[in-house]
Amino acid sequence: MAAEMAQVDQVIHRRLASEVVLINQISHYIVSAGGKRIRPLLVLLFSNALGFKGPERFELAAIVEFIHTATLLHDDVVDESALRRGRATANALFGNSASVLVGDFLYSRSFQMMVSINRLRVLDVLADATNVIAEGEVLQLMNMHDPDISVDDYLRVIRYKTAKLFEASARLGAVIADAGPAIEEAAASYGRSLGTAFQLVDDLLDYEGATEKLGKNVGDDLREGKPTLPLLIAMQRGTTEQSDLIRHAIEHGEVEKLAEIVEIVRATGAIAATREAAREETRKAEAQLQLMAPSIYREALLNLCVQAVDRSF
Repeated sequence: MAAEMAQVDQVIHRRLASEVVLINQISHYIVSAGGKRIRPLLVLLFSNALGFKGPERFELAAIVEFIHTATLLHDDVVDESALRRGRATANALFGNSASVLVGDFLYSRSFQMMVSINRLRVLDVLADATNVIAEGEVLQLMNMHDPDISVDDYLRVIRYKTAKLFEASARLGAVIADAGPAIEEAAASYGRSLGTAFQLVDDLLDYEGATEKLGKNVGDDLREGKPTLPLLIAMQRGTTEQSDLIRHAIEHGEVEKLAEIVEIVRATGAIAATREAAREETRKAEAQLQLMAPSIYREALLNLCVQAVDRSF
């Protein structure tokens, strides 16, 4: 898919253009940092798998990347993050105000691009997705520093905040290909499950990975007071003393005892349990592909499920 992704990059750089210098600086800074680009890839893989080769697929792929980038800019301000993808965050370099406003620019530019495609269903899917993502951001904010949230509440945040854009990206590939309701729903379900698995692995890597590999600081989730699945499982399985230690760290966003907490998370099998939960989600995703004819694109979508779970960064 390298050649097609290069076409998406061309659209991205063309559409980023603004007469305001600071917008160009910040948007190019964060987009040029790379990233996995899975969301635009989903648009392309599904549209190709369903027989659509029109240029609109590149525009759609760029749109979902812009929406994702806007959420990153806003996320880093809310989370007070200093490192992303191995580089200083935009807010650390340019300040919070500029980052929020350029995030707004990327959102509004993406809606200009949606209108240019002239498909009401595309607008419907992406308007719904951006609204749900915003709800997910607020839900996560409400859950900060709360060690008593349920696993269901935690998963709801993931579905809204992360999986929704995966879902929309996959669905758009089917929409632009006029694949019909059954295939569209299967594509959306694939994206939702893959996105959930992706975030579950992200959350476990905060206690398993290394800063230089992750591109962010290990322990950031704990510092931000995020009660993620590895911590929730460790509290369920650990001793009263271990559970109290984790609870206190979540409530106060303390990383002083991070090494000890990492050891508890590992010793209770919470990392393995979280990865298995992610694997279960990818099994659901794989099952949705049965409705599609065999192709190299469907094979790539199957491989993506494996890579999402087994990655170390």
